Amino acid sequence: MSKSIKEIQEIFENADMSEYDSIQESLKDDERAGVIKLIMKYNKKKKAFEDEVQRIFDMKEFERKYSDYQYICGIDEVGRGPLAGPVCAGAVILPKDAEILYVNDSKKLSGKKREELYKEITDQAIAYKTVFMNQEVIDEINILQATYKAMRQAVNELNPQPDLLLIDAVHIPELEVKQVSIIKGDAKSFSIAAASIVAKVERDHLMEKYDELYPEYGFAGNKGYGSKEHIEAIKKYGPCPIHRRTFIKNFL
Repeated sequence: MSKSIKEIQEIFENADMSEYDSIQESLKDDERAGVIKLIMKYNKKKKAFEDEVQRIFDMKEFERKYSDYQYICGIDEVGRGPLAGPVCAGAVILPKDAEILYVNDSKKLSGKKREELYKEITDQAIAYKTVFMNQEVIDEINILQATYKAMRQAVNELNPQPDLLLIDAVHIPELEVKQVSIIKGDAKSFSIAAASIVAKVERDHLMEKYDELYPEYGFAGNKGYGSKEHIEAIKKYGPCPIHRRTFIKNFL
C-alpha cells in the first residue's frame, strides 16, 4: 500500500538532504500530483542549500589564499554614519574549517538572521572582540580616527593575536600585523562578514538600551541613523547625551 502524501512529506522533513535522491528514487513510479509537487519542492530546497554551500565556499577565497597564516582575523566596523551612539569595531578569528551558512554582509541580513548567526559565530570563534568608541571620542578626533582607534583596540585585545587581518576597504594605521584590504570585503570575505555581523548585533543591542533612556528619538528603530523622525525629534527636543555634536550641528 502506497504511503499518503502527508506520510511522504514527513519522510522528506525528517530526512537529511543527502537522502533526498534515494527518497525520490523510491517514488519514481508514483504519479500522484501531490507526490510530484513534493519532489519538486524538496529538489528546490536541496538546490538552494547547495547554492548556499557554494556561496560560502566562494566567500572563503581570501581565507584559502592566505591559508599559510595560522590566525586569520576578519575586521569590520558598524555605525560610522549615525547621528547618535558609538561606532563599533568587530574582530573575529574563526577556525579554518568553520562552516556557518548564510554569513553575509550584515546589512543584507534580517535582524532575526543576524541574531542566529551571531550565536553561531561567537560559539565557534577562536577569538572575537568588539570595541565601541563613543560620541565624545568621535567629536574629538573625527569618525575615521575613532573607527581606526576602535579597530586597533579590538585587534590588540584578541587572544590569540592574529597574524593576518582581512579588512573592508581600509588600512588601519599603527598596527604591525599584515593587513589585506578588500573592497566590499563584508560581502566577499567570510571572516569580514562574520565580524560585521558581530559588530552590528552588539551595537544594535546597545542602541536598544539607549532607547529606554532616551525614548523620544526612536533609537530602537533607527539605531541612531538620521531618519526623518529622528531629525524631527532632534529639532523638537534638542540633542541627548549620546548625540554626535559634530554630526547634528545643521539640525540645531
